[in-house]
Amino acid sequence: MGSEKECTGAADTAALVLRATLGPMLVAHGWNKVRGPGGIEGTTGWFRALGLKPAGLQARLAAATELAAGAGLTLGAATPLPAAAAVGLMAVAARTDHRGKGFFVFRGGWEYTGVVAGAAVAAAALGSGRWSLDALAGREQGGARRALAAAGLGAFGAIALLAGSYRPERDTEEEGEASEPGTTG
Repeated sequence: MGSEKECTGAADTAALVLRATLGPMLVAHGWNKVRGPGGIEGTTGWFRALGLKPAGLQARLAAATELAAGAGLTLGAATPLPAAAAVGLMAVAARTDHRGKGFFVFRGGWEYTGVVAGAAVAAAALGSGRWSLDALAGREQGGARRALAAAGLGAFGAIALLAGSYRPERDTEEEGEASEPGTTG
């Protein structure tokens, strides 16, 4: 077994690698919602089709949350909070865009959202490490409570957002099957 110093150094390195992978990826996704092909208008149309209302507000909220959470994770700033935001983002995506499509992301499934949410919770559990704003500020880092808080806060945020904003259109085929021919439902 390695010494405590070696274990701490390994954890610091792992935290940095995790933050440097997850954070910029979230920033890129947020930036793409604003400046990618179609811009915020395209994202608004996509969110409208998913049933998120008001779509323009939801598109901007998602982009801003991805940008802020990604920056916070990258810098190691109050890590459980941006981790919770990532969990919430991924839970909403899994429920709205990936639901019913199975596991594999190449089929539209929830694989990607599950991995990102799990990595965010792991980042909260691990803490930001020595090379972070949290360390510079002398904040306590990591642990099971922080991981559970990130998972719980993210799930709560997703549930609240979905309860207030998710209004998908009913599938017309399902409506037709539910009523008899010649009736109005």
